[in-house]
Amino acid sequence: MTLDEFEVWYKKRFRATTSAYNIAAVIIADLVGVMLSFGTGFFLVNLYDMGAISFRSFITYWPYLPVFIIVFQLLSLYPGIALAPAEEMRHFAIGCAISFGGIIFSRYIEDKEFDAITAAFFISFIFSTFILLVCRSIMRGLLSATKLGGIPAVIYGSGGLARMLIDKLLKDRTLSYVPVVILDDHAVIDNDEYRGIPVLHDTSLGPALVKRLGLKMAMVAAPELSEQALSALLIHSVSAFRYNVLLPSFLNVTNIWMNIRDFNGMLGFASTNHLQLWWNRMYKRALDLFAVIVGGLIILPFLLVIALLVRITSPGPVLYGHSRIGQNGNVFKAFKFRTMAKNAEEILKQLLDSDPLIRKEWDENHKIKNDPRITTFGKFLRKTSLDEFPQLINVLKGEMSLVGPRPIVDDEIKKYGDNFKRIFSVKPGISGLWQVSGRSDTDYFDRVSFDTYYLQSWSIWLDLWVLYKTIGVVFGRKGAY
Repeated sequence: MTLDEFEVWYKKRFRATTSAYNIAAVIIADLVGVMLSFGTGFFLVNLYDMGAISFRSFITYWPYLPVFIIVFQLLSLYPGIALAPAEEMRHFAIGCAISFGGIIFSRYIEDKEFDAITAAFFISFIFSTFILLVCRSIMRGLLSATKLGGIPAVIYGSGGLARMLIDKLLKDRTLSYVPVVILDDHAVIDNDEYRGIPVLHDTSLGPALVKRLGLKMAMVAAPELSEQALSALLIHSVSAFRYNVLLPSFLNVTNIWMNIRDFNGMLGFASTNHLQLWWNRMYKRALDLFAVIVGGLIILPFLLVIALLVRITSPGPVLYGHSRIGQNGNVFKAFKFRTMAKNAEEILKQLLDSDPLIRKEWDENHKIKNDPRITTFGKFLRKTSLDEFPQLINVLKGEMSLVGPRPIVDDEIKKYGDNFKRIFSVKPGISGLWQVSGRSDTDYFDRVSFDTYYLQSWSIWLDLWVLYKTIGVVFGRKGAY
């Protein structure tokens, strides 16, 4: 395909080349989210005492909205594209603390008392981060379904890293960048396109694409280039774009906390293994205990009902303890509500001996779709992940965490290879990155990738974000069996 042919192809499919639509959309989502937070606080106070406050009066506080947008802007929440989810949650929490704190403080200075409206704003703050994240997720989902939701991006390179980048961008349109053309002098792709994206065999076309089509974003994913060739590419072609991203070749280093260090003209990437610091482990343990104790007391009646139904619907014990590999290779009993028949082991042995396809599926994932060992009520518990609630006992005992790598059995150790010791240097979790990113649909390579990212990028905010995503995954019931 020539440049002229590509120009015709491009203009038929794309219009916007700017992030303005995305910025406007997330600002609207944030404004709606703040007002919903106001409404939540006022509604709950009104629900408690209908004479203390008028629920509808929250509308009159819309003049506070610009304060939130300014604070969010100062915290780099705009344009909000490709921002790490845990960082987005952290910035929202800080921004809401500043904004709501300012409102509450100013009202106290003015009235010299903590009245019902002030209480409503305090409650609004408690729910605000969650509401804002939900509003942004909905807006991004809506925007990704339109042509305005994607920012066209030029991809330099056609090797494995470039194709991996393209696959991720095409799979998750909420990332906002849409690959529109691949530039590579020596493309390793067999034909002149990859997944419908044209390949132009001339990396010098960057300035022409900017001039003729107004493209603004370039992504360089060509680790196979020599240092000299990469430098020439950046100077003569990539520099024409207003924005550009350089993807490194060291894929095993996935740490969002990396910082640049200057060693007298030499640049280095510096990072910290946060889970190796004792105070971070203490924070993580405190979050586990607080969530389990408070949340456990709230859902205890519900868990008792589930236990009763397990006992009624099939003979056998309510809880099932299965040997799992935990931190540093230690073995422990992971508790679950029983979802299988009492003779599950016998049924499994017969299945594996009689059906090669089931044997293959079991060897690959240690799970079986349409597993005949699972009871009728057990299927419901697994689909909703309610069977895993008894693992809160393991969290209390210190054997597990709310968030962490998936606990495994002995036969799975070999599938982790050299990564096993590193990944299981921390406590396994009831939920984790791989669970909220695909659950049973992910293979072991993906699980290792997710766990590596989690270990290298850990923060208390990442744990909170995973717990937030877990709610959506459980209700969506995708990939659980």
